[in-house]
Amino acid sequence: MKIFAKIRFYWGAFIISFNTAVFMIPALMLFGKYKSTIVHHINRLTLFMMGGKLEQVGEMDTSADMYVMNHQGIVDIIGFEALQNNHVRWVAKKELFDALWFGNLLRHGEMISLDRGNKAGLRKLIKDVEESKEVLHRPVAIFPEGTRSDEQPLLSFKQGTNLIAKKLELRVQPIVITGSKWVLNEHVRTGHSGTVKYTFLPSINVKSDDKEWFNKLKDDMQKVIDDEYTHYSRSR
Repeated sequence: MKIFAKIRFYWGAFIISFNTAVFMIPALMLFGKYKSTIVHHINRLTLFMMGGKLEQVGEMDTSADMYVMNHQGIVDIIGFEALQNNHVRWVAKKELFDALWFGNLLRHGEMISLDRGNKAGLRKLIKDVEESKEVLHRPVAIFPEGTRSDEQPLLSFKQGTNLIAKKLELRVQPIVITGSKWVLNEHVRTGHSGTVKYTFLPSINVKSDDKEWFNKLKDDMQKVIDDEYTHYSRSR
């Protein structure tokens, strides 16, 4: 059966690339007024063609300024966009903006570029998040682990998310993603049909002097991850 899992991985990778290059990017260029709806529907199609389904627990806080999520791979983003239509602005590393197809997608979607190798990167990120909140009125989505992980325990959260939320006193909603790695595992290159689950936790109104919120957020997210694995054998 392992050969079929390999075939499904390459099928999934093809579908993601094809739908992005042939449908999503041209649609964003031609019909920029409807960017959020375009991204939402094409990602629903992509996930369906990959054999993926969605499950939601809890309610999305549409008044949140920032969504904080754990990260396994590209299916995290595909599933989240397929689940909702809230015109989210993703934070992505600068290198992705230089990629041929996905770079065009990020630029036309007006996503936020983060240069992790530049000391001025955090200042730019604060400015971009503030613009998202005050000018564009678009929530920001960020992966505080900073990279993809193939393990159950969360990696250490980067302090940039903490500093931005406190400086701008954001309303932050943590979201736990489980099952996306089963649908498409980029570490071992396997794919399966399956369900990607999004658990929406209560939002937090971050204050500038709140020293504990960031650690509590991580602990609450890890608890959900552990419960999903213990009770449903669903890994993150």
